[in-house]
Amino acid sequence: MLQTGKIRHIKKSPIFVLILGILAMLPPLAIDMYLPSFLDIARDLNVNSERVQNTLALFTLGFAAGQLLWGPAADSFGRKPVIMIGTLIFALTALFLTQVDNIQEFLVLRFIQGFFGAAPAVVLGALLRDLFSKNYFSKMMSMIMLVSMIAPLLAPFIGGYLAKFFHWHSIFYVLAFFGVLSCLLVFWKIPESHPIEKRVPFSLKVVMRNFASLIRVKAVVGYVLAGAFSFAGMFSFLTSGSIVYIDIYGVAPEHFGYFFVMNMTVLILFTSINGKMVLQVGAEKMLRFGLSIQFLAGIWLLLVAILDLGFWPMALGVSAFVGMLSTIGSNAMAAILDRFPQVAGTANSLAGTIRFGIGAVVGFLIALVPISNAVPMLLSMFLCTLLSVLSYYFLTYRSLKSV
Repeated sequence: MLQTGKIRHIKKSPIFVLILGILAMLPPLAIDMYLPSFLDIARDLNVNSERVQNTLALFTLGFAAGQLLWGPAADSFGRKPVIMIGTLIFALTALFLTQVDNIQEFLVLRFIQGFFGAAPAVVLGALLRDLFSKNYFSKMMSMIMLVSMIAPLLAPFIGGYLAKFFHWHSIFYVLAFFGVLSCLLVFWKIPESHPIEKRVPFSLKVVMRNFASLIRVKAVVGYVLAGAFSFAGMFSFLTSGSIVYIDIYGVAPEHFGYFFVMNMTVLILFTSINGKMVLQVGAEKMLRFGLSIQFLAGIWLLLVAILDLGFWPMALGVSAFVGMLSTIGSNAMAAILDRFPQVAGTANSLAGTIRFGIGAVVGFLIALVPISNAVPMLLSMFLCTLLSVLSYYFLTYRSLKSV
């Protein structure tokens, strides 16, 4: 059992936040670092860029599927072993990706990498919920997201320059290094936060019953879908953004990272604001704030698409849209886990599976459309934020009002 004294020590430990931040970096590193290399990979594997877009969707689909397993596994076997298994296989798969010579192998390995990369991501929220209350959970999640944002901030720069001066294979060597580093740090410093007496049996029947108990609560479904569609809007940018910026508007691959910096600067700003404000006004109000701002950004991007307003209006609108992701995601998750602390891993896995599942579907759909302009990406982002707001209003807000 995790002792109270150790819990107090963890709350004060910067290395705890740093290690969990590194764990949270793995998915954005695996997603963002190779974006500037889409055209290089397509050329080397002798396929069109749309096929390479599908590798991102396959990673996301694997990430979604993995959360169905790893969340319940963490509730049954503990948080620490699940994290270590996931990070180790994530690293090994990254090494195998440097040896592929066709797109089919690339697709399969990216799915496997996403599947095991889901383990630390889904268990991270459950581990925090073991240790902290609802609003403090949101504050801690915001702090960890600030640390983890180093990844999407630097990943496109690192990926762009690695591909320019070495080869896109070097990107996956870096991913392998971070996977091994994460595994070693968890083994060294992270204690087990889920004691044996609180674990639930691992069986399909129990897992399905826990999922059903979550899905039956309309407000919880609203929180899940609000976060999922918000993320899917960002995923529209991740899937098509490098092609739109580089191929359509002529941004150099190594300079694509500057626009990620702009996006991440806004995201870091509002994540910091959320971390300070959530303890004062609560997670619910901050969630509504994030949804409102993102919806306005979505309307602006729709106008950019309709009126063909050009590159900078689009880039600024994308930054405003992406800037709300942490505010929406962390507060929606805090509300869900506050209702179901006893199955935090399962709750986190359900939310993550739906979030990344919807993101994968959006990615596949966008990859079906030839990218000759920015309209498919911008329209998709608007529709996603519209569905996010509608899900929250009809399923969560109205349910809470009626209580």
